[in-house]
Amino acid sequence: MLPKNICFVLILLLHTLSPILGMFRMNFPTSPVPIVMWHGIGDTCCNPLSLGRIKEVIEKEINGVYVHSISIGHGFAKDAESGYFMPPNKQIEIACEQLRSDDNLKNGYHGLGFSQGGQFLRGLAQRCSDPPMKTLVTLGGQHQGVYGLPKCPGDSKKYCDYIRRLLNHAYSNWVQRILAPAGYWHDPLDEPTYKKKSKFLADINNEVFINQEYKQNLVNLEKLVLVKFNNDTTVQPKESSWFGYYKPGSLVIQRLNETSLWIEDRLGLKKMGDRLVLLDTDGDHLQFSEEWFVTNIVRPYFK
Repeated sequence: MLPKNICFVLILLLHTLSPILGMFRMNFPTSPVPIVMWHGIGDTCCNPLSLGRIKEVIEKEINGVYVHSISIGHGFAKDAESGYFMPPNKQIEIACEQLRSDDNLKNGYHGLGFSQGGQFLRGLAQRCSDPPMKTLVTLGGQHQGVYGLPKCPGDSKKYCDYIRRLLNHAYSNWVQRILAPAGYWHDPLDEPTYKKKSKFLADINNEVFINQEYKQNLVNLEKLVLVKFNNDTTVQPKESSWFGYYKPGSLVIQRLNETSLWIEDRLGLKKMGDRLVLLDTDGDHLQFSEEWFVTNIVRPYFK
């Protein structure tokens, strides 16, 4: 045991040095928060002309950042096929296990979703809180679903024609099991069937009952940033990117604050206050410049 006078000197020394040590801690560089991306239908995780390029832009702007782009299946072809023909619930289950097995993400990450990847990442945040998502940014997402497929993304006309035929039976159990867009098909003229038969969107939007875990996991986000494209000809209606949609029983558009989802605060969006950010930009679906992306997304929400 140390003599009392030595203990007193050590305590005094630690007290004197603590502000200096604190300065070293404050100035010690920390690793940037990793970023997880999820592509839209018709795209792949690492296409050098789309998400592959986005990854390069982010890495150039944020030195040392780790970027993970979700791929469902091995190889470009399988990933693209899954975007069309694997139900959202299964894709989210696979993505959750993928992220849990990545040690780089164990302390949390920011989510960046493109088109249908936006609502898939939101579903991931609600259902898979380990590892935790910190901020979620969605560009051209369909958070209240779609009612129409005026432009089918991707290069396969055969796939698109087949999907359009299947969506005539979107709420059939077999279509819900095999077709990704059926999971967020939202018929405003038949709300009861949508709420009863939708296996994905009606669930994550707490349409039938309030899943408190889903709601709390969204509220726990540092930021939820929703980007709408003002001239979007792919998302129908484009207001879905901001949780707006058709008024039930009609084709009249309701803004977010007019929907029951907001009024009843089924997802906690109202509770989020200014942590819910609604951005818009002119242009068609997912049409933006690298300069816009860095200035409006990367620097304010990821750096």
